[in-house]
Amino acid sequence: MRLGLIGLGRIGAFHATNLSGLRDVESLVVYDAVPTLVQATVDRVGAEAADSPGVLLKAGIDGVVIAAATDAHPELIKAALEAGIPTFCEKPVSSDPTASADILRRSEASGVPVQIGYPRRFDTAFAAARDAVASGSLGWLHTVRSTTLDPAPPPDGYVRASGGIFRDCSVHDFDAVRFVTGQDVVEVYATGSNQGAAVFAECGDVDSAATILILGSGALAVVSNSRYNERGYDVRLELHGSRDSIAAGVEERWPIRSMEPGATFPGGPPHGFFMDRFADAFRAELAAFTEVVAGSRPSPCTVADAIEVGWIAEAADLSLRQHRPVRMDEVRKKEVPV
Repeated sequence: MRLGLIGLGRIGAFHATNLSGLRDVESLVVYDAVPTLVQATVDRVGAEAADSPGVLLKAGIDGVVIAAATDAHPELIKAALEAGIPTFCEKPVSSDPTASADILRRSEASGVPVQIGYPRRFDTAFAAARDAVASGSLGWLHTVRSTTLDPAPPPDGYVRASGGIFRDCSVHDFDAVRFVTGQDVVEVYATGSNQGAAVFAECGDVDSAATILILGSGALAVVSNSRYNERGYDVRLELHGSRDSIAAGVEERWPIRSMEPGATFPGGPPHGFFMDRFADAFRAELAAFTEVVAGSRPSPCTVADAIEVGWIAEAADLSLRQHRPVRMDEVRKKEVPV
């Protein structure tokens, strides 16, 4: 098949490498507003260049991957839908709930599949954890712990445009909790602190956050996030049930040191970055998109899934600012009917 790729920054360049290595991808057409990025990708993976997103969408492509800046997501998704082209878009659908609701309405009306990028759904251990929950082997869940700790904060410019830690970072944990447990969140309580760079406080953000999610069954999910974890990139999911407990991310490259006498686990080099930690998951995610394009599977992460995660982030942000628990139906009242 012939695919398009819009956006060739850090994640877009990574996607270009993965797409060019997929068996079912015969050719790749790319676009970015920075010509040097386009030329570098053409030279590196043998892609074709397009002069604009519009030209790319008319280049006979079977599907398109959107890795452009968040602000560009809504218009690019709408253009792809109008062209009838199956679409993969990095999260979020939009930073604006109204625009996200509009995209949902348009995607459902068009029947054109849209997949949103949440790679943890394609990590082998996360998927196995989901299967274990679904099998009932854990008994009833009482506690879930989801962790994302970055080795270092992103650049100041990214922080200022990110929308805050809940919308930028925690959403991956929120989605993982929903995906693995198969449950919706009914209430959120969030708190946070700043001990690092001043830019976070200047933006009304925090550099470390803790969020408690109350799930539909009554189970508690504790989400921990920080921009400062110099030992490495730490992503884990623990599930504790009445009969068994399991974890994803507890392996040799887990960036933590045991203080137990004689302990040698974990002993591997710590993960240093999300592209390192989830390299296989990113490839599997795009391979799944080729199946969506081929019509052999439905979208494994829909616009509706991404919007729900966005509402959890909205609730967490409101909770942080008002120092109180927030019910999900409280923030959903703001949603525009679709």
